[in-house]
Amino acid sequence: MENETAFVSEFILVGFTDIRWLQILLFLLLLTTYLLTLVGNILIISITSLDHRLQTPMYFFLRNFSLVEIAFTSSSIPKVLFNLASGTNTISVAGCFAQSFFYFIVGTAEFFLLAMMSFDRYVAICNPLRYMTIMNGQFCTQLVLGSWIFSFLYVIVPLVLLFSLPFCGPNVINHFFCDFLPLVKLACTNTQAIELLNSFLATFSVLGTLTVTIVSYVKIISTIMHIPSTAGRQKAFSTCASHIIVVFITYGSCIFMYVKPAKSGGSDLSKTVGVLNNVVSPLLNPFIYSLRNRQVKVALKDAIEQRRMFSRTSK
Repeated sequence: MENETAFVSEFILVGFTDIRWLQILLFLLLLTTYLLTLVGNILIISITSLDHRLQTPMYFFLRNFSLVEIAFTSSSIPKVLFNLASGTNTISVAGCFAQSFFYFIVGTAEFFLLAMMSFDRYVAICNPLRYMTIMNGQFCTQLVLGSWIFSFLYVIVPLVLLFSLPFCGPNVINHFFCDFLPLVKLACTNTQAIELLNSFLATFSVLGTLTVTIVSYVKIISTIMHIPSTAGRQKAFSTCASHIIVVFITYGSCIFMYVKPAKSGGSDLSKTVGVLNNVVSPLLNPFIYSLRNRQVKVALKDAIEQRRMFSRTSK
């Protein structure tokens, strides 16, 4: 009987629709948003790297956050675009595993980075005199590198367990990418233990880092309310508003997708929230930061003006 067991060589991603003209429309829409995401985040990385006024810990974390957003959306969207453009809906087993591997490592790193950004704002507002001493360049670099290393160690065990599962059919994933729960349900063996492990780790990583963020902002708001001048309070709030919006979007979608009963994975509603998490959030983040941050807007305006002056003098 063992010799008759056939293991799947590819998975079928259900995606969004099998109507061809809708696939073309979705391709154009996703391609536009993906390119805007790349341009927006690369712009943030370039501005915060080149402008000497933005060489502070806050913009160091913002630069790394934009890099994470590019990697995160690129872990799933290019394959979605290829399938929509070609009219196919398959992905190899190796490709599916690779997609899950990068998606969850980068996604976990995003949580830790958001928590670090909230801690940075906490130190800046609640301990301004010690800010540059605490958040020095070496410490910030260690935090970012630590987030990547810890993210890898954090997700590698459940991913290795997932990749070692036997998949002998069916091979249809009711999603547009190789998400963990829809994929693990296709294994032809008991997966209760790995689902419980995944639920625990997802809950701990999402709610744990969210707790750090909430505690930081409770202390921040408490400190801001004791600032005597209205202008001072407005300035303090403005430096945190962008981060709060990003936290709300990112954590809201991820809590729905992963901090929930396993039986709800792979539903059409999950795919909708997945679009919010994989496409909308990475697209909005650079615009939220640039449009709400006066220093970024000034640096961008100066860069554009310098570009114009260079163009004029070179003619």
